[in-house]
Amino acid sequence: MDLLEYQGKQLLAARDIPVPPGRPASTVEEAVEAAGTIGYPCVVKAQVQIGGRGKLGGIKVAADEEQLRTHAQAILGMDIRGLTVHEVLIEAASEIGAEYYTSVVFDRSAKAPLILLSTKGGMDIEQVAEDDPGAIASLHVDPMLGFQEFHGRRLAFEAGIDADLVRPVSVMLAKLYDAFVSEDAMLVEINPLIVTPERELRALDAKVTLDDSALYRHPDSAAFRNLSAEDPQEAMAKERGLTYVKLDGDIGILGNGAGLVMSTLDLVAQAGGAPANFLDAGGGSKADAIVAAVEVILSDQKVRAVLFNIFGGITRCDEVAKGLIEAFERVQPEVPFVVRLDGTNDVEGRRLLAEADLLNLFVEETMLGAAERVVELAAATPSLEAR
Repeated sequence: MDLLEYQGKQLLAARDIPVPPGRPASTVEEAVEAAGTIGYPCVVKAQVQIGGRGKLGGIKVAADEEQLRTHAQAILGMDIRGLTVHEVLIEAASEIGAEYYTSVVFDRSAKAPLILLSTKGGMDIEQVAEDDPGAIASLHVDPMLGFQEFHGRRLAFEAGIDADLVRPVSVMLAKLYDAFVSEDAMLVEINPLIVTPERELRALDAKVTLDDSALYRHPDSAAFRNLSAEDPQEAMAKERGLTYVKLDGDIGILGNGAGLVMSTLDLVAQAGGAPANFLDAGGGSKADAIVAAVEVILSDQKVRAVLFNIFGGITRCDEVAKGLIEAFERVQPEVPFVVRLDGTNDVEGRRLLAEADLLNLFVEETMLGAAERVVELAAATPSLEAR
């Protein structure tokens, strides 16, 4: 779960990491009220879960109330790379002496947290890595050992931090690592971490990604979830206990088991199609789960055809067939379905589908045949949004 900037700063401030005074606002009047409390000059910052806001006009400095109203009105409702701005952060303007970059990210390849530190803050770290890789100090932390004082000193020296800030930066990194571990985060990033003219450190921005699977342990952080900003299909699937990831194509995919679904995606792509989603209904899919899955897939208006690829182990193919029949009665799909059933009770499942004689449902015996058939049907069927 990606947090908005002000939410990330609340999380950091709770661990004694300095952040500028600020308040979120969802209307112009709320923004004016917040600025009246914080004082001028202040900064109006679009709150969206994506970078590059400043270059697109999503961050403006206001010297007085008139400018604040103008900027807040312009930014609220703005489209930034496909995301609509529903909130702004009104924040006290900061004097900047220097800009650093720092983050803690989980490195899956190393199976350990990775800490990055650079004196080249205020720009994309990917660009820094490409232009001057030596400017980034990095260190994997052994999860069993945890972050130690010498880790911070080593990173500060390697990054070329000014001598008077080596200790403060080391302390800051320790707090950042504590936030990362305590919150079950996947990423905690400060860019820029500014040095004020008084030689104090302050987090001028915050990007935080939390592990969705661990939110049950963090009710306070779970409250940050903004359902209106989530993809509607993914939110619907989450409510129904389905593993669903939206993709860019037009062929709906359902399988039972992540490996089978991944193989199905590959076969559809090999056949010339473009999957619209990844949906794993689980290893013991019952009829009600199949009905829920069909409703989630068809809620995507781009879908032109759907492929059900079921291998019956724990899952019984006759249960899947019953779920499909019930789904067709309830939803009445307007796009073709291709079904491949194999394994436990597959003969019974195919018999049930044949007797139901469902309109626009086609049964294939092999995965490749099913993939080729669904691609062919999708090419001949207009999407729901085009009707």
